[in-house]
Amino acid sequence: MEQPALKQSPSKVGFKIFVFSENRIYCLIILTLMMGQFIIFKLCYPFPDFFSDSYSYIEAAFYRWDVNIWPIGYSRFLLLFHWVTTSGLALVFFQYMVWSLSALYFYLTIVYFYHTGRNTRIFLCLFLFFNPLFLYLANYVTSDMLFVSMSTVWLAQLLWILRRPRAYMVFTQATLMLLMFTFRYNAMVYPFIAAGVILLSKQQAWIKVAGIVAGPVLILPFVVWSSQAAKVVTGTAQFPPILGGWQWGNNALYMRGFIEEDSTVFPTPQTAELDQIARRYFNQPDRPQDLLFSEVANFFIRHWDAPLKVYMTRHYHPKTSAEDVAGWGKSAVVFDQYGKFLIKRHPLAFARYYLLVNTKNYFIPPLEKLEVYNLGQDEIWQSGQFWFHYKNPKVWSISKPLQGVILALFPAFFLILNIYYAIGLYLFIGRGGLRRVSRNFLYPLLIVTAFLSINAAFSIFANIIVIRYEIFPMIVFLAFAMLITDYAEILLFRGQRNSDHAALPKALRTNPMSK
Repeated sequence: MEQPALKQSPSKVGFKIFVFSENRIYCLIILTLMMGQFIIFKLCYPFPDFFSDSYSYIEAAFYRWDVNIWPIGYSRFLLLFHWVTTSGLALVFFQYMVWSLSALYFYLTIVYFYHTGRNTRIFLCLFLFFNPLFLYLANYVTSDMLFVSMSTVWLAQLLWILRRPRAYMVFTQATLMLLMFTFRYNAMVYPFIAAGVILLSKQQAWIKVAGIVAGPVLILPFVVWSSQAAKVVTGTAQFPPILGGWQWGNNALYMRGFIEEDSTVFPTPQTAELDQIARRYFNQPDRPQDLLFSEVANFFIRHWDAPLKVYMTRHYHPKTSAEDVAGWGKSAVVFDQYGKFLIKRHPLAFARYYLLVNTKNYFIPPLEKLEVYNLGQDEIWQSGQFWFHYKNPKVWSISKPLQGVILALFPAFFLILNIYYAIGLYLFIGRGGLRRVSRNFLYPLLIVTAFLSINAAFSIFANIIVIRYEIFPMIVFLAFAMLITDYAEILLFRGQRNSDHAALPKALRTNPMSK
């Protein structure tokens, strides 16, 4: 006999009443406490946190570049924000405030739509609202905090589309995807997830079709525009601009020191020249290829004595920031050809020497820049001082290495969440969860599992993996792993209750009050 579906909505009132009437005091307390901890944090870290990417974003904003090493969206945001205020404190506060409201919206959506146990609500509350990770992330002059915030709102929107769809939602989430895409190219997998959600939602066919194509239709012009902007600077249309080619070259070089390949077989003289540089590099007595496993999987993008930057330095001698970006972009064309050529010829070696390294990085993502404040330096670059109108380049904090100590457990925590989610899903399926829950929980579970799987595959195969790139998946893992636990416990309880009921004599199974 088929088990009855689980009741889904713990609240019978409308969402506005749920938020602004039933939980108004709770929301005000949470936001007040978050602002209080922000004040304490800024007393300890008065200045924003900077690293090389920060200055790249600032220069792109100042010169109003259409293309840069990184996606141009955050630089455009910095430019708009700079028109309002030049305060570094205001920028960090804005980034943290956006996260606070995004996290609250996501949390309220979860507890409004789904059965949540007391432990789930406590852990989600602590993780989303009282987590030092988000304070440190918001303190960086980089796109990460805003991207995580937008992604969290986007996921909440998808949950609404699955549960209580409105026609406008498919277009608001598509607009949000476009904004996220301009901030980080990881968002290129989002349209596939959104399409699955819209297909599963209860809406008219024309709305589904419009919703599915809305994201790509909005994103495609940006892709074309970015490609043409890259062509103006580098002479070749490319997307993702600049960094995509560097990534392919970097990934292929992880295996180059372990394979045999004749430099004469390469498709162009430029790629053959790059390979000759690589062969000399890997033929050194200290065998640098044996040390790659101990670093973040972007070794060849970071190090100036490695083949990629040696090639760029040999051919391009930039005197300005714009010429430097152009040099990166022109080199990227060669690196893209080189990397893809080698990977196609040696897929097994690529899997062994790169994918295996990146798989380890995925499950235990390095803290990287989050390990120390301002890269351990007492001063910021001149561009940062100029942008925020600081009187001098000096910056200080309560302790530069303290944040690395505080955040040290998060890489292991991400591994634990992966294991927790996998075990929870296994137990949930084993208890017949896929058959016994209604579509209102089943569909979000399928979509989230698909997203986490695609994100893992994309990260391992084609991306640099560090903890700040995996924060949004961490949020998804925690929220839905705990929801799976709650629903699995409900299923177990119902199974035990049905078993006890079946063991009673027939006369006692009848409820006398029903007559």
